[in-house]
Amino acid sequence: MAERVEASSVPEGENTIEEREVGAMWELEQKLDQPMDEEANKLNNMYREKGLSMLMLLRLSFQSLGIVYGDLGTSPLYVFYNTFPDGIDDSEDVIGALSLIIYSLLLIPLIKYVFIVCKANDNGQGGTLAIYSLLCRHAKVKLIPNQHRSDEDLTTYSRTVSAEGSFAAKTKKWLEGKEWRKRALLVVVLLGTCMMIGDGILTPAISGKASLLFFFLRLTKKDDNSLQNHLLTVLSATGGIKVNNPKMSGDIVVLVAIVILIGLFSMQHYGTDKVGWLFAPIVLIWFLFIGATGMYNICKYDTSVLKAFSPTYIYLYFKRRGRDGWISLGGILLSITGTEALYADIAYFPLLAIQLAFTFFVFPCLLLAYCGQAAYLVNHKEHYQDAFYASIPDSVYWPMFIVATGAAIVGSQATISGTYSIVKQAVAHGCFPRVKIVHTSKKFLGQIYCPDINWILMLGCIAVTASFKKQSQIGNAYGTAVVLVMLVTTLLMVLIMLLVWHCHWILVLIFTFLSFFVELSYFSAVIFKIDEGGWVPLIIAAISLLVMSVWHYATVKKYEFEMHSKVSMSWILGLGPSLGLVRVPGIGLVYTELASGVPHIFSHFITNLPAIHSVVVFVCVKYLPVYTVPEEERFLVKRIGPKTFRMFRCVARYGYKDLHKKDDDFENKLLTKLSSFIRIETMMEPTSNSSTYSSTYSVNHTQDSTVDLIHNNNNHNHNNNMDMFSSMVDYTVSTLDTIVSAESLHNTVSFSQDNTVEEEETDELEFLKTCKESGVVHIMGNTVVKARTGSWLPKKIAIDYVYAFLAKICRANSVILHVPHETLLNVGQVFYV
Repeated sequence: MAERVEASSVPEGENTIEEREVGAMWELEQKLDQPMDEEANKLNNMYREKGLSMLMLLRLSFQSLGIVYGDLGTSPLYVFYNTFPDGIDDSEDVIGALSLIIYSLLLIPLIKYVFIVCKANDNGQGGTLAIYSLLCRHAKVKLIPNQHRSDEDLTTYSRTVSAEGSFAAKTKKWLEGKEWRKRALLVVVLLGTCMMIGDGILTPAISGKASLLFFFLRLTKKDDNSLQNHLLTVLSATGGIKVNNPKMSGDIVVLVAIVILIGLFSMQHYGTDKVGWLFAPIVLIWFLFIGATGMYNICKYDTSVLKAFSPTYIYLYFKRRGRDGWISLGGILLSITGTEALYADIAYFPLLAIQLAFTFFVFPCLLLAYCGQAAYLVNHKEHYQDAFYASIPDSVYWPMFIVATGAAIVGSQATISGTYSIVKQAVAHGCFPRVKIVHTSKKFLGQIYCPDINWILMLGCIAVTASFKKQSQIGNAYGTAVVLVMLVTTLLMVLIMLLVWHCHWILVLIFTFLSFFVELSYFSAVIFKIDEGGWVPLIIAAISLLVMSVWHYATVKKYEFEMHSKVSMSWILGLGPSLGLVRVPGIGLVYTELASGVPHIFSHFITNLPAIHSVVVFVCVKYLPVYTVPEEERFLVKRIGPKTFRMFRCVARYGYKDLHKKDDDFENKLLTKLSSFIRIETMMEPTSNSSTYSSTYSVNHTQDSTVDLIHNNNNHNHNNNMDMFSSMVDYTVSTLDTIVSAESLHNTVSFSQDNTVEEEETDELEFLKTCKESGVVHIMGNTVVKARTGSWLPKKIAIDYVYAFLAKICRANSVILHVPHETLLNVGQVFYV
């Protein structure tokens, strides 16, 4: 009988254990090592979106204004200045720029995002990592191989199957065929994520909160046209210098702007829930103001600007301006900034509510605002730097000024909060160092605060504000970040349309061509402005990508090492009932990355300290490519080995939206689930008095009997209970079959009618209760990861220096899981990968 002997590490390039070993003991071990089957009854309709009344849809559409459209709505503050930073030579150039803005809004936010991309959501979750989760469910592209078929039974784990031989199936096969393709896909996803982080740094700088500063500047009323060359974009929201430009040192402007930014980020820990009720009314009034002002300016100054709805003026614009017109696309691009945030924020509201709000309210108001500014600029070309405030009628100037400031705050807040959510998703995917995540709302789980990320964003925003003196410089940086996010989204959407939606290749080609034509045009324009601020998001993305790539690479290598060095079940069985150890009272929760098998930390622990708790539970906290895991399906429990071993495995499954909170009561929930498992398992015990190793079970007969019971009962609730019971029968039989010899199998199963089962159940549950009262200890690995001898230099730098530094400064697993310090036991170990 062949045995599997596992080393503490397996050199790269060797075959897997399954490929090296065959035999009865190997088959036994595989059965004992498998993750547990699903024993929870699936609530298949619980998380399905329910129909909403029209009144509710209108209410949600109103609320979406404050969360989703703040960033997009504040773009009119700075678009024309960034399009014409050196002034306007010809009035027809304004018409051409307006035509570009109109069709950019039509093609990108309205058609592409609102009606196409937003449909590619993961149960309402948006963003590049949500798309990646969808792709991971439909193709085997995840680099951490910790998934199991039981995960597919989750109510939130939905996917479609491609027809054999179809273009989608061929694409799936091609994507899964090479490891480098999976890595390339992950790099693309991470690039989009890094650009969104850069967006979180640049948005506060370009939307601004300097109301008091500009209020003071306006009151000084001293002439100095050169001030416009020193204005930071952080002040664009409140850049209310209409006629009188004060004289003020650029250094003072920078200093006051930094103070305001510090105040903004210092208030983040209060959370958006505290001021959330103000968001929607502010943005509603903002859109009404800019729409009404735009209509007023069209009627007052020049109605002929409406001819810009003809795409002919786009052609004339480029023909007249040539290369300068092409470069000006970098400014036009700012009219659609915030669109990428729109997709990331769709988790807050139903898709239909977002579509209604944008199509019938936001889009028309934005068109009126841009047309009104264009009408004003046609007659006042000298006001190209402050076109927005200069075009406001005197009678509503100060109210508009106040609302603009509030709208800019909302827009920046939405982007900052979106950055927190993106980082949370990245942590769940193993692509970002562990950071502290705090809930700021008892009602909305999606509203979170990351203090570590908050201060990093603040420092980055201050650095950008202090470094750039011109509005156009930060505008160029902002535009570069936005267009790269859009390009990444387009690439991922091609795969979604093929693998998930199974669209015809012609439709995919049309979408790809139109999206790339527009976005690559913008990208080619921002390339010309790399040296004028466009390099900023590239530096931010490069640093973020380095951090995320190294962390994910080390995470994968750690998992592979644990897989190769896990303890052989044949060795565990050979230890005997007491595992050859002193069993002390209490429960030991041994945390591991493995969803199957006994981890290396266990053998390392008992080798150095030959004693272990009376009950041992191997706990695997696993993140799945779904947005959330229902609480009813959180824990899966399985017994390891015979009952006398008193060893169990528990897999705690989370989605990338789920969070560990202090009030989760994780420990009690886990032990409650363990008690339920013991109770149901004991109900399945045979009447035979033989030992555990010779229990009698029959899979087929048990299943048939259960089916008969279900068909003979018309009660719906009873049927649901029997479905769960059937699942438990399959589970228990599968588990206990692994330790049953072939000679002991029979064709019947009988349930005990005497008190034997109840006594046995009571005994084990009482033993578990006694152990819990003795104390629960959380055993976690304090792991140091090092590059193995002979590794190439880049790997040594990445593992021994970059990853070591990140691991040192990031939050410990015990902190993330809120493990009580007084019950924590760290086991030191070194992994050479």
